[in-house]
Amino acid sequence: MAELPIPDLPPARCSGRFTISTLLGMEEGGRGPYTPTEGSSCDSVQPTHLSSSTLCTRTFGYNTVDVVPAYEHYADSKGVGDPRKGRPSLADLHSILKPDPGRLRTPVSDLQQSNGLPEAGPEAGLEEAEGEPGRDSVPEPVRFGWVKGVMIRCMLNIWGVILYLRLPWITAQAGIALTWLIILMSVTVTTITGLSISAISTNGKVKSGGTYFLISRSLGPELGGSIGLIFAFANAVAVAMHTVGFAETVRDLLQEHNSLIVDPTNDIRIIGVITVTVLLGISLAGMEWEAKAQILFFLVILVSFINYLVGTVIPATAEKQAKGFFSYRADIFAQNFVPNWRGPEGSFFGLFSIFFPSATGILAGANISGDLKDPAVAIPKGTLMAIFWTTMSYLVLSATIGACVVRDASGSLNDSVAVGSLGCEGLACSFGWNFTACTQQQSCRYGLSNYYQSMSMVSGFGPLITAGIFGATLSSALACLVSAPKVFQCLCKDQLYPLIGFFGKGYGRNSEPIRGYMLTYVIAVGFILIAELNAIAPIISNFFLCSYALINFSCFHASITNSPGWRPSFRYYSKWAALFGAAVSVVIMFLLTWWAALIAFGIVIFLLGYVLYKKPDVNWGSSMQASSYNMALNYSVGLSEVDEHIKNYRPQCLVLTGPPNFRPALVDFVGTFTKNLSLMLCGNVLIGPQKQKMPESRLMADGHTKWLMKRKIKAFYTDVVAEDLRSGVQMLIQAAGLGKMRPNILVLGYKRNWRTASPQSLEDYVGILHDAFDFKYGVCLMRMKEGLNVSRVLQAHVNPTFEAAEHPENGTGSRAAPGTVDPTTLASEQQASTIFQNKQGKKTIDIYWLFDDGGLTLLIPYLLGRKKRWGKCKIRVFVGGQINRMDEERKAIVSLLSKFRLGFHEVHILPDINQKPRPEHIKRFDDLIAPFRLNDGFKDEATVNEMRQGCPWKISDEEVDKNRAKSLRQVRLNEILLDYSRDAALIAITPPIGRKGRCPSSLYMAWLETLSQDLRPPIILTRGNQENVLTFYCQ
Repeated sequence: MAELPIPDLPPARCSGRFTISTLLGMEEGGRGPYTPTEGSSCDSVQPTHLSSSTLCTRTFGYNTVDVVPAYEHYADSKGVGDPRKGRPSLADLHSILKPDPGRLRTPVSDLQQSNGLPEAGPEAGLEEAEGEPGRDSVPEPVRFGWVKGVMIRCMLNIWGVILYLRLPWITAQAGIALTWLIILMSVTVTTITGLSISAISTNGKVKSGGTYFLISRSLGPELGGSIGLIFAFANAVAVAMHTVGFAETVRDLLQEHNSLIVDPTNDIRIIGVITVTVLLGISLAGMEWEAKAQILFFLVILVSFINYLVGTVIPATAEKQAKGFFSYRADIFAQNFVPNWRGPEGSFFGLFSIFFPSATGILAGANISGDLKDPAVAIPKGTLMAIFWTTMSYLVLSATIGACVVRDASGSLNDSVAVGSLGCEGLACSFGWNFTACTQQQSCRYGLSNYYQSMSMVSGFGPLITAGIFGATLSSALACLVSAPKVFQCLCKDQLYPLIGFFGKGYGRNSEPIRGYMLTYVIAVGFILIAELNAIAPIISNFFLCSYALINFSCFHASITNSPGWRPSFRYYSKWAALFGAAVSVVIMFLLTWWAALIAFGIVIFLLGYVLYKKPDVNWGSSMQASSYNMALNYSVGLSEVDEHIKNYRPQCLVLTGPPNFRPALVDFVGTFTKNLSLMLCGNVLIGPQKQKMPESRLMADGHTKWLMKRKIKAFYTDVVAEDLRSGVQMLIQAAGLGKMRPNILVLGYKRNWRTASPQSLEDYVGILHDAFDFKYGVCLMRMKEGLNVSRVLQAHVNPTFEAAEHPENGTGSRAAPGTVDPTTLASEQQASTIFQNKQGKKTIDIYWLFDDGGLTLLIPYLLGRKKRWGKCKIRVFVGGQINRMDEERKAIVSLLSKFRLGFHEVHILPDINQKPRPEHIKRFDDLIAPFRLNDGFKDEATVNEMRQGCPWKISDEEVDKNRAKSLRQVRLNEILLDYSRDAALIAITPPIGRKGRCPSSLYMAWLETLSQDLRPPIILTRGNQENVLTFYCQ
């Protein structure tokens, strides 16, 4: 199919991919390279138009429309069924192609990429642009590798003041062994999270947005949006936290030298504002300058760490020995190996809650994913390496300082004694120092348990440790200052929340979120001026832990759904480890601060609820979608394994709406009682040749589904292409549904124009009712005085079998399809209002349960009455009876209804149902059927059949006479309906059934017409399939 014979080609024309213009641009009458030769197996081959405008020459001995696999065919792909760049469509390959000179073109990619390899990216475009006069070259954005972009950034964010000021103290409290356990427990959580980040970031192309992008594209906008907003805010406040940490250190130095600017509190504010302003300037200068500043901070921290390690091997001076430092000693290591709990925080989980924030910060690299050369490589490699090296640094520091410094020391040079002196207690006695007095009085100022600056004391040069503290705080502040706007910018562009789109605008070659920087700066300055962050700090830690929990859950959820789209190139992860990491993250939230954890969860749930309510129009292929499919599939299969029971009967409706927007009242009626209860399927039969109608079917299906969603109707839409209406409905009746979720009721509108429509359409309409009964369906016909079809208002085509007479200009109706519109226009059109959308007030729903059809005539009004709009309506039940047994029959029906627990208490017996109708109404019925009578004079059956050949809808005199009583019954029922139910909100009545092959279609339609004519309220003609849908048993 779609192949052309290929003769010998000139060498110059035989490489790569050829365009259509190459084939068509030959001299007329000349023989081009693709002209069929005599004896060719390809008949009447003509130049063809392709959607990709290319032909791909391959070395298989023939030329084909197919193209080789190429990168551009998959780039920017969004959903199933979207057109791909350069790839021929299925119609191009499968159908007969026609030349279209207006669309002939030669794509640049065809000239450059005949090998099917991916494009070179932005750089290729730049090189091309530079060679063209009159075009300005676009500067290349700054992109970072895994070392500078992720590893160093994460290490700087993980390292903090806890490394310098709290880890020695934690070692003294918990001992080296338990400190290592605390470190390894913390790192276990961050490592699992790092593995989950690595898996998610390698499952497709990662763009800017960092943590928010990863979570939202994996779990969907609901959880992604909520965590993105609080994560961006947490980073903004974290800027203030780290800046205040720096400002406090500077303030302490000023206090030591009696050089305070104003007072201790205001000094923190002044130094903090100046510092964050300088950091903002570095950020606004561009990512390149920010990266250089981070490298500088990294080098400062490395130098301070080396300075500390060198200090541990330098022999201790007398001054340092007085403060508890004695270089490496096995005795000190042994004593500090075991715990020595002190103070209110002296417990394992108390110290764990203090240390754990120092293990966080692993998302700093992922947060600038848009500025990385290859995020799929950089994020896993950089994040895991950062976790590894920072863990090594924590373990080394804990072990070395625990082997060098005793827990208690006085700092006084006068406490030196001779080794072995009496009255000296403690390990320091063996080194010539007596700290017994301050140890017993708990007044020691130095030692691991008392002196936070132990690292500075041990180091070779103390000021370098202070410089390290500066580097750790400023680098963390700078990383958060960059992360918050980057994450927030992506969130703004997705437009999940109102009033934040202003901050999504990017500037410069890196699309820097300058407005986001300014917002982050304002938030940071605001919290710096408060100068009291002890209350907000736990909430921020919980926000970060929320992110860890959701990242781990994202990885687990994507794995457990078994979606074919979950194919991360990073394989070293486990879905169960990810679930464990998510659970542990939540547990740690409550271990740190339970009230802060509750606040974090409350904010997440509030933001989640907002997005669920707004239902943003985004489709990111999230694992939630995959999970919904899995659940639906599993439940559907499980449902098929369970036998049906009357108690679980649900009216599952196949509604013959045609295009749903043509019959909104029919859609609203069925949607009202099936909403959140049962299946509703809107069926449309496209009449005409399959070749002509298939494109229309594909085009319109999505638009009709969106129209239903906009109208808040929980229903499916399906269509079939058929030569006539009846065969199309037969297809729908047999094939619609899945497993036990199959329609059991056929709902359709009443054919108002049956008297003027073509006789064949009349036969088809009644034949559809017979088909429904043959397939054990219940039937529900709906008639409204003003009609159901609003297609004239919409000026669109109409199904000819239902309303052709009202639109004679359409001729064959949907065959011409003059009203076909695109799905977007269809979904955005103004919604027609119907009676079923309004509150009905204190009217009545009248049920005429004339024949026992299994209870369907009762069930549908009952379900309707449970809805809020119909809740105030009183339901009345009318049944036929004899005048001399009215009380007994009423009691019997009331008793039966009470057993059904429907709550119907008002029951009326109709004793005059069999009375003869008024003569004028009888005459009206006779006039109604007169045009359809055969007037055969009561001839024998063979003669009647011969006379009726070609017109089966004609009514013989014998059929009129045999069905006289039944006909008069419909006339009398109409009189009763007009008497009792003229002002009802809705009438539900059991219609008669015409026996197939014995009741002509015109006679049956005359019965329905007579029964339901002249009624103002909507009338529902409901007939069950004679099987119970109600029961009063509990099993």
